[in-house]
Amino acid sequence: MMQQPGRLIGLGVGPGDPELITVKALRLLRESPVVAYFVAKGKKGNAFGIIEAHLQEAQGLLPLVYPVTTEALPAPLSYEQVISDFYDEASLEVAAHLDAGRDVAVICEGDPFFYGSYMYLHDRLAERYETEVIPGVCSMLGGASVLGVPLVYRNQSLSVLSGVLPHDELKRRLADADAAVIMKLGRNFPKVRQVLEELGLADRALYVERATMANQKIVPLDKVEPMSSPYFSLIIVPGERWQG
Repeated sequence: MMQQPGRLIGLGVGPGDPELITVKALRLLRESPVVAYFVAKGKKGNAFGIIEAHLQEAQGLLPLVYPVTTEALPAPLSYEQVISDFYDEASLEVAAHLDAGRDVAVICEGDPFFYGSYMYLHDRLAERYETEVIPGVCSMLGGASVLGVPLVYRNQSLSVLSGVLPHDELKRRLADADAAVIMKLGRNFPKVRQVLEELGLADRALYVERATMANQKIVPLDKVEPMSSPYFSLIIVPGERWQG
């Protein structure tokens, strides 16, 4: 008799505050025999820190360790190729547990399908295995809550933009936006701030690092040290306030 494969479960665990994990995600986390998590070399990882206190002794842990993060690679290595190969290998590790009949919960900070690393496993495995994805509170919503600003009013539209965009493309999209969230800052921060200043949006823009985490930091945009802006930071340009 063939072994019934396990389920692949993408678990959104929220933006950082351990209390922002959903009841459903917590239940599935505790029920999963294997918990997989992405992590940089030598680190514990933010997502793992959120759920660590909820784990049971009998659960197996599967750390998926990134070979690189943002460092420059010597030629002929390409970051995109190295990371793609890593996701190929990680999906094989997860599939080995699924083939053995064990459910695997892949935890993901924020939401699995919103810039979440889980999605790259999902793309590789979802056609072969039963999957369930549990949405989570994403970082931009955590950011809006701690900054105390509504994102969009009434019929306004929200643009979610990557700070990696070239200067002119970022400027064009921001100029057309009613409201915006700019993510993936890090080393892109100086460019993003310059674009906001050129568009006259700097006074409206709000900056937060590690929203909802214990080491959260809210800093006026003009006081941010350009080279110290972490990956887990974002800028919100809220929609113009509507007097309803």
